[in-house]
Amino acid sequence: MSLAQSQTQTRIQSRPALAESILEQARTVILGKDQELRLALACLLARGHLLIEDLPGVGKTTLAHLFARLLGLDYARIQFTSDLLPADVIGVSIYDRAAESFRFHPGPVFSQLVLADEINRATPKAQSALLEAMEERQVTVEGETRPLPEPFFVIATQNPLHQIGTYPLPESQLDRFLMRIRLGYPDAAQEKRLLAGEDRRAMVARQAPVLTTAQLIDLQQSVTRIHAASPIIDYIHAVLQFTRGAERFAYGLSPRAGLGMLNASKAWALLAGRDYVIPEDVQSILPHCVSHRLVSGELGQSGGEEDVARFILDGVAL
Repeated sequence: MSLAQSQTQTRIQSRPALAESILEQARTVILGKDQELRLALACLLARGHLLIEDLPGVGKTTLAHLFARLLGLDYARIQFTSDLLPADVIGVSIYDRAAESFRFHPGPVFSQLVLADEINRATPKAQSALLEAMEERQVTVEGETRPLPEPFFVIATQNPLHQIGTYPLPESQLDRFLMRIRLGYPDAAQEKRLLAGEDRRAMVARQAPVLTTAQLIDLQQSVTRIHAASPIIDYIHAVLQFTRGAERFAYGLSPRAGLGMLNASKAWALLAGRDYVIPEDVQSILPHCVSHRLVSGELGQSGGEEDVARFILDGVAL
């Protein structure tokens, strides 16, 4: 093996170790949710946005704040309410008497990690303020386009739609989230540890960054260099085609969803210490990348992750 090949292999091996150190720290705060933490990190490494849907009080906000601390990101929290306005998210221009001109005051969206807390408690008009930011990583205000910081993530929490005071997210918004995860209740042993342990907010505040912004960007770039062979591309494309032809769904997955699945599969492979994607990577992330994007033609609502994924995987041959 040449010196250049040896150095490349060392870097490939060190990056999963760095990612694992992030997960190791996260597990000390979020108890008994190893799979969910790994999915959240894979989503961020794939440069995707994350939707966490669950009941209040199970740790959604804590998880978002924790990753902001561990990844060393500039963090802003927006509490979505029914009276929230788009200007509360993206900012507003205010007249400056001294300069005799309007001066733009950036909103909280100009942060590296934005927590959109209880996003479905705001009206669709307020939710739409994030559409351009999530897709194009920029904001256009009064005809002027302003870039957002790099890296840029949105982690949104969502309460179940049957709860009072919630608005369903539009399809265009849902499609911009790479993954949707649920935390659920902890098991009995972990919940007892939680009750007997330190306050989680104090633990989060004490966390130090595990990596620098430059290291995080390097990890994200490493994900793009993970190899996906032609059969993997064919497999993902077959999933897209299957959803578009299945009578169960009102409409199928978009090309953006396919690109998201590919990137998430690459991130999952990196976390496993590989520089290539295998079918199991696609199958592992698929439930969390597709279920929120697919609406049942009969019920008019998105399905459960595992049920939707099993239907697709049973219908698409390897």
